[in-house]
Amino acid sequence: MVITSVDVIQSIIDGILYGSIYALIGVGFTLIFGAMQKLNMAYAASSIAGAYCGLGISAVLSLNLLVTFFLGPLVGGLIGILVYLVCFRFIPSREHLGSLMASIGALFLIDEIIVHETDGSPLNFPELGIFSEAYFLVGEFGFRGDLIFVLIVSLLAMTSIILMLYRTKYGLAARAVSQQMNAAILCGINPHKVNASTFFLAGVLGGLAGCLAAAAVGVISPLLILPLTIKGLIATVIGGLGSIKGAIIAGLLLGGFESLFLLVRGVNERDIYVFLLLFLFLVFKPNGMFGSIIDRD
Repeated sequence: MVITSVDVIQSIIDGILYGSIYALIGVGFTLIFGAMQKLNMAYAASSIAGAYCGLGISAVLSLNLLVTFFLGPLVGGLIGILVYLVCFRFIPSREHLGSLMASIGALFLIDEIIVHETDGSPLNFPELGIFSEAYFLVGEFGFRGDLIFVLIVSLLAMTSIILMLYRTKYGLAARAVSQQMNAAILCGINPHKVNASTFFLAGVLGGLAGCLAAAAVGVISPLLILPLTIKGLIATVIGGLGSIKGAIIAGLLLGGFESLFLLVRGVNERDIYVFLLLFLFLVFKPNGMFGSIIDRD
């Protein structure tokens, strides 16, 4: 098959549009890491669980897609708080490995619950109405309506989070806890409430990402958990741990590169080159594109 420059550019465009989902997941990882300096490995699993719950409630009550996109993020946020209470709240802050292993256990638990309740079978997820049928041509390049919707919703959600962090009292408290917890406590800030709120907001972003991913492909499956976990972590690392801007840019770029690798090397080798990209960053720029330099004594 002959690959033209139009094919390459079109593939990158589609990948960047879908990569906004990776950016959402990356921002969620970054929010939690920025608040506690810890990784929540159960994050993507709770995101997909939120999307499942939103779909289930909507199906039982015969609700429309818009309600599903409201319920999925809401349930994702509630599951995020539950994960915080079980895996982080009562484990000493110095025990980084303990909370990490607890979140990995939560990942497998949530995954097994989903598999058990659905028999491991994918379920049809409502498509994005007129957006799924829309297709826009600009010269030789085409833009899928559903992917444009995914990009717009993702950017709006990420913009809202950024404004919340830098324009509200919660954002001020969250940044204070992240930078100097003891000083924040002396100022009357409850770090546990702030951390729980952060997990809720991250869960909302994750639940939205789960709904968008499922709507974009038309099905929701437990098989989405591992790819979203890995790609979200890759976006977080490449962007720079703790950098929301970096997670957004890295997520979009990752989607573009992934789609390009898919075009050039096929689905069997696509992830190999994605991991190679991560390896190159870890070797030559370990702090990511926008991460702060970490000195070790």
